[in-house]
Amino acid sequence: MAPPSTSTSHPGRYLTALVVLLIVMLAGVLGSNILDPSHWHKSFYVGRGLDLSSGTSVTLEAVTQKQPGQKTSPPPSAAAMAKAVQIITNRVEATGLTGATVVPQGSNEIVVSVPGAGAQKVATLVGETALLRMRQVLLTAPNYSSSTSSSSSPSASASPSPSASASPSPSASASPKSSASPTPSSGSGQAAAATKLGASASASPSPSASASASPTPSASPSTSGKQVLSTTADGTGDASLLTPAAAKLFDEVNCDAKDWKSQIYGANPNAWDNPNVQTISCLGGEKYAMDKAVVQGKDLTSVAAQDETTQGWVVTFNVKNPAAGALGKLTTTMVSQYYDSSTGQATSPLDLLAIVLDGDLQSVPQVSQAFSSSGEINGGSAGFSQSQATQLADVLKYGSLPLEFKNLYTSSVSPSLGSDQLSAGLFAAVVGLLLVVIYSFIYYRGLGIVSVLSLAIAALISYMSVVLLSKEAGFTLSLAGIAGLIVAIGITADSFIVFFERLRDEVREGRSLRAAVERGWGRARRTILVSDTVSFLAALLLYILSQGDVRGFAFTLGLTTLVDVLVVFLFTKPMITLLARTRFYGGGHPLSGLDPSRLGARAPWRGSRRPVATAAGGNGGASATTTSTREA
Repeated sequence: MAPPSTSTSHPGRYLTALVVLLIVMLAGVLGSNILDPSHWHKSFYVGRGLDLSSGTSVTLEAVTQKQPGQKTSPPPSAAAMAKAVQIITNRVEATGLTGATVVPQGSNEIVVSVPGAGAQKVATLVGETALLRMRQVLLTAPNYSSSTSSSSSPSASASPSPSASASPSPSASASPKSSASPTPSSGSGQAAAATKLGASASASPSPSASASASPTPSASPSTSGKQVLSTTADGTGDASLLTPAAAKLFDEVNCDAKDWKSQIYGANPNAWDNPNVQTISCLGGEKYAMDKAVVQGKDLTSVAAQDETTQGWVVTFNVKNPAAGALGKLTTTMVSQYYDSSTGQATSPLDLLAIVLDGDLQSVPQVSQAFSSSGEINGGSAGFSQSQATQLADVLKYGSLPLEFKNLYTSSVSPSLGSDQLSAGLFAAVVGLLLVVIYSFIYYRGLGIVSVLSLAIAALISYMSVVLLSKEAGFTLSLAGIAGLIVAIGITADSFIVFFERLRDEVREGRSLRAAVERGWGRARRTILVSDTVSFLAALLLYILSQGDVRGFAFTLGLTTLVDVLVVFLFTKPMITLLARTRFYGGGHPLSGLDPSRLGARAPWRGSRRPVATAAGGNGGASATTTSTREA
């Protein structure tokens, strides 16, 4: 039987693909420093988790009030705990702190871990629940506006004209109720949130082209067709009501920027939305200037989403004193001055009541009738679906969570402790790698070179992958993640062991090394893929079902499993194919690890398949049978 053809094996192509992959990853790691070798060392930084650097972990316990007739406090509801986790997570992420985790523990505890942050900062960060405010809108403008000249005369009034183009579209009203006004629809990421909250898709308040006076072009150079950032002069509402600080913010904030909140609140994680000052927020690509808060989350009670036959789904709520009195005065003024009951339309954005949660604008309902101690929000002409009403109710309800949290304990990790743990993890990795290398050379001799190089390349790809993830996705490596990388040494070793043993089995069968490589690879490949698939699925399920540091272990385990597949296909097998063509390995040198006699190979059977008779001569034609030999 002829050996399998090796003409289809092109090891050079696979090795070239590996080199290209390494070059691309290296270029991604170096980034803008690629032309500056003196800064290359800065590009290989990996973000560290709390247990490998320094930081703080805070454990919060939810405290509920005992109800009449109850001996002990009831446990917090799962919905309230889930919402608390979500709100605290959003707050932590908004500060730009990477590697932070917010994990529920049991039924009434939340553990917040923040690398690189002091205990006081973290305690301040999570010490309060969500901050909900209701504010009157004073001015609104699209984030960008088209301008036909670089400047215009201020004769174009910022206040709205009564035209339909400058005022909100009609929305349903009720007494004492507020109805969801239209919010701007644009390409901004906030637009989706507005839609979910039941905002209609009609145009938002914006400067009307038919306003009282057209802008008068100045003598400055024309910039026709150029998009410029809107200012208070482009807004609809009453810019004169803004404080100088709020007007300055309105002119400077760019809602399209990822860090627009930091432009308003700065680096202070607890600044969010000061109720005693005017502030700016964005929704659907629209900028809103809002007055001081008239209602805070703590003032709301009995928030619920209800299905009313006449109006569909609505959100109802009650307001406690003294906020109820202030709200009654404000809504009375809003309706009397900025709402036209004959048309059902607002004549100014000052009839909008903004709902703000942790500085994020959630909805801008239009006030159609005055209310104070109780109110109702409906979906306007578009109406609310059940999910939309429920989501808005959650925003109002959990703005002041029905839970109080007390700090059970705070633990800080010092830089020295994190450094010790990192050193211990790296030491374990080096020891494990060294043992695998020693075993490879003792058992596989010359083939040990391939196994060591495979491990080195797998380690290099894994390291650059972690660096890229740390740079582009904020990934931080924890002690559990290092454990996943150490386990990967065994996964990679297992793959080349499967291949080497299959290869040695083929040599034992008496096949030449070239034929044994291709035949052994065909059988080992299936085993390797099945093994890696099982390992990856286990890592994926562990990542989905687990939380905290266990997810870090699962992530690095899954990542290195994929790396193992790349290395086996792009390096281990092509390298063995090339070595089989050399005299040292192909000839079965005793130190190659493929010595047939050492492996107990069966000598090729030599002999004919049938006897060939030859005459021996002599009386009577006596004959003898001899057997000719040939290679089987």
